[in-house]
Amino acid sequence: MQRPPMPPPISSRPPGLWRDTPPAIFPPIMGLLGLGLSWREATRTLGAPAGVGDMILGAAALLLAFCMVAWLAKPVRRPGVIDEDLRVLPGRAGLAAMVLSLSLLAAALVPFTPGLAWTVLIAGASAHAVLIALVTRTLLRGPDEARVVTPVFHLVYVGPILLPLSLIPLGQPALANAILWATIPVALAIWAASTAQLVQRVPPAPLRPLLAIHLAPASLFATVATMLGLHTLGIASAIAAGAILLALLASARWLTEAGFSPLWGAFTFPLAAFASALLTVSGGSGAAGIIGGVVLVVATLAIPVIAYRVLQAWAKGTLAGRTNAAVA
Repeated sequence: MQRPPMPPPISSRPPGLWRDTPPAIFPPIMGLLGLGLSWREATRTLGAPAGVGDMILGAAALLLAFCMVAWLAKPVRRPGVIDEDLRVLPGRAGLAAMVLSLSLLAAALVPFTPGLAWTVLIAGASAHAVLIALVTRTLLRGPDEARVVTPVFHLVYVGPILLPLSLIPLGQPALANAILWATIPVALAIWAASTAQLVQRVPPAPLRPLLAIHLAPASLFATVATMLGLHTLGIASAIAAGAILLALLASARWLTEAGFSPLWGAFTFPLAAFASALLTVSGGSGAAGIIGGVVLVVATLAIPVIAYRVLQAWAKGTLAGRTNAAVA
């Protein structure tokens, strides 16, 4: 007697395209945009082949546009997924990276179309203001343990430091200067709180890659300060960024103890930012320029691989579950 066919497995996931797009796809895309800007700086300071940076930026911009459409399909169906994605650390980091990617995209557009760059910049700044309000509300309404300071706080509350990358070439140095000095004390407070927490308790292995985010603010302070002509501050910030990188390298095995995960996207944009900082501060000369070129090569080898593996996990349908992404 032939056994009747088994019924299909029960699934709680409703049918429909892009209902569970994970925000974790955005940090490596942010890294790719940062890599393109680093190559553009290498063209100016090191005489690197022209067009490499623009090629990377063009590909990353198309990828960002596609992924933003894929994620926005969720709140269009059910707006509540925004709050749900912000409640978990990978979702919060991913949405912050999505918003910050608009600031990097604006910087990429400045040499070609300043008008469109202004539009993207205003959209990114507005979205970031909304993000800050939503994250703050989520933290205040959540349990005490959810209010622990994490490196992701840099993306949310120090993230506006990316705006001067466009504001300065667009002729707004005063506004860029104000943003620089407003974000420095916030970053210092986050560094201090994170250091105190590291002394008190060891973060779980899967979350340790997020510590790499601490490198990004110092690197960006160095770049923005140098662009504004504040060379002493630029050099001091670059030295601070170098010290953070050395600490991360010394802890590399500890940071990656859990093996590859979607949170490795947190390695991408700080590495690109550090390469840009060294090239900008040094002008491509001296030991700092050489080190900046070496870091750029390492970033070029590492960032696309991490981005590919994260996006591959999304394509296979495993990324949403691994990062607790909300379902529309």
